[in-house]
Amino acid sequence: MTERLEWNVSGMDCASCVAKVTRAVERMPGVSDVSVALMAEKLSLNLNPDTTPKEKIEAAVKALGYGIAPRGVAAPKKKFVLPEVTPAAGTHDHADHDQRQHDHDEAPKAGKDDGHGTPGHVHYDPADRGKRWFKTAKGRLVILTGVLLAAAWAIDLTTGHVAGYWAFLAACLIGVAPVAQRALAALRMGQPFTIESLMTIAAIGALFIGAAEEAALVVFLFAVGEVLEGVAANKARDGIRALANLVPKTALLVEGAGTREVPAETLTIGQIVLARPGDRIPADGEIVEGTSGVDESPVTGESVPKTRGPGEAVFAGSINTEAALRIRVTKEAQDNTISRIIRLVEEAEGARAPTERFIDRFSRWYMPLIVALSVAVILVPPLAMGGDWDTWIYRGLTLLLIGCPCALVISVPASIASSLSAGAKRGLLMKGGAVIEAAASVRQVAFDKTGTLTHGRPQVVDVVPFGLAEAEVIRLAAAVEAGSSHPLALAILRRAEGMALPEATAARAITGKGVSATVEGRELTISSPRYAAAQGALAGDGMARATALEEAGKTVAVLSEGNTALGLIGLRDEPRTDAVEAVRQLRAMGITPTILTGDNPRTAAAIAESLGTEFRAEMLPEDKLSTIREMATQGGVMMVGDGINDAPALKQASVGVAMGSGTDVALETADAAILRDRVTDIPAQIRLARATMANIRQNVTLALGLKAVFLVTSVLGLTGLWLAILADTGATVLVTLNALRLLAYNPEKV
Repeated sequence: MTERLEWNVSGMDCASCVAKVTRAVERMPGVSDVSVALMAEKLSLNLNPDTTPKEKIEAAVKALGYGIAPRGVAAPKKKFVLPEVTPAAGTHDHADHDQRQHDHDEAPKAGKDDGHGTPGHVHYDPADRGKRWFKTAKGRLVILTGVLLAAAWAIDLTTGHVAGYWAFLAACLIGVAPVAQRALAALRMGQPFTIESLMTIAAIGALFIGAAEEAALVVFLFAVGEVLEGVAANKARDGIRALANLVPKTALLVEGAGTREVPAETLTIGQIVLARPGDRIPADGEIVEGTSGVDESPVTGESVPKTRGPGEAVFAGSINTEAALRIRVTKEAQDNTISRIIRLVEEAEGARAPTERFIDRFSRWYMPLIVALSVAVILVPPLAMGGDWDTWIYRGLTLLLIGCPCALVISVPASIASSLSAGAKRGLLMKGGAVIEAAASVRQVAFDKTGTLTHGRPQVVDVVPFGLAEAEVIRLAAAVEAGSSHPLALAILRRAEGMALPEATAARAITGKGVSATVEGRELTISSPRYAAAQGALAGDGMARATALEEAGKTVAVLSEGNTALGLIGLRDEPRTDAVEAVRQLRAMGITPTILTGDNPRTAAAIAESLGTEFRAEMLPEDKLSTIREMATQGGVMMVGDGINDAPALKQASVGVAMGSGTDVALETADAAILRDRVTDIPAQIRLARATMANIRQNVTLALGLKAVFLVTSVLGLTGLWLAILADTGATVLVTLNALRLLAYNPEKV
């Protein structure tokens, strides 16, 4: 029997780290469905414990040089020791990742035999942050190799080239030792084509042909690149960590007439907490006492504080700005809105973009091809054309270093991670690279009307009785609708507040058309004018009155008994204030907005005209589904709904977007979610997706362009080993830094 297991894996700085961990564990018996998330630093897999013990998986990851611990437990790090250098000092092993260099003073020391020093990186714990690069193990290795290199140059200049050669040789061997250690570990796990192996071969090969000075310089530049990659990877993770830090660590638990400070993570559903003015709210909950302005910008990005009072929901991490609030906890810490957003962003790495999947496949055969090309460059010219062996060995070794695809492989996930973090800060959530890529290619947006383009709280604005008093029409209609949660039914019930409603029996829904029930012995139906007319209950003057209401942009409900209309109820759901602006932005982006509504054509036309959209009216859920399919033949379609209704259409669309202020459904259904009730966030989300894809194209062009240039110049002998490694690590850092620009991108700016 298999079980799903998760670990924190610390020290991963680039996509090649992900590939090494994945390939090391997926080949083990009983292991399946392996997923390694670079930005979340998470390994998850299905394991049959009868075939492979968990300890063996952890040992394999540690052998590659990474820290690993069960999810939620500190991921261990190894001590920095020279000359037997730990994985932290090496290349893409990153076991002493910059992120984990923050020891807790109270942490006990572990024995040397377990391979660990003090407990390090606790996932998203701010205590893990703060050490400068030069205080990390990789930073110390850079300083050491730099000092050795400088000393070797000094010896070479003062005592002669013979002594200098041995100094450069020592600098190279000390610096390359951890790299070779990781290369051997990867080789034992069936991964011969890693950057560690290429680096080791190039450095040792350079020593054999007498290029000790360049070999030492290459090792130093490689170590510098490692530090820069670690710093860049940490920057990319900062957005997610910042979200976690929004929730306060402690809460004031109300006990009788007093309060007691407790860890926020221990709060349980039903407990009452006190949020003083200026405090961050410690849990998702419902206000039971007090009215205050609540700044939700840390969670939803909404910049204007909203007044919240008893019975209203608040989010953990929001700021209470004015008065004390007593709040009943409705979600435990692991289930609050911010925790769910963090999980969504972490898990989004699994939904890889098609571009990312293509590059991953490309890199699998690219590395062996480069190795084969390097061997050909070394052998063919000397054997076939009498070339100088040292010259062509040197050029072949240079090709090995140029050929590493690190920059290419990291180009997509770095951009995706930055985009997800930037979006999460503004309440724009997308579930992975595949969703981002699909959103970027959207050419049409289909809106569900109620609750999306409108506020979702229609009001009764007209009552037209036929032979009854207005109040009687409302009383009977409310009785029929008493058990319904439809927005129109709730509007009628609100209008009937204070009335004594009779009991309704034998209630039944008429799918997409209305509802019927027995009230005071009368078979009553509330339906659309079209259905009432088909049943013979609405004609002549009654139909004319209904038509006039619809042409004014109102939704009409007909109360009828048998084939007799008893009255008309006109309802209006006002469009959101920013709906017109959102439609304008979409059209400016070359996107066609369309309303899909169950309303009649006249009401739909009136609303569509006021907003400037296309429309499809009188649509049942199955009609919306077929319409989305039809629209998809003309390009990518985004369907925007409230996350509750129209689920088939949301799933059928290229991208289904749920609108809702942090509701469970809005966060966990569809492909994307918008936490603020802003229609303008729809074009903002598409704008962010397009900017992300543009950033990815820039990164891929930069990575491949540099590779192509240096491959040619290396074969021609115009560039050497140190420029080759500079091009490799430099390209990786450049594409990562370019991806980090998305963290500052503001998709709301038109």
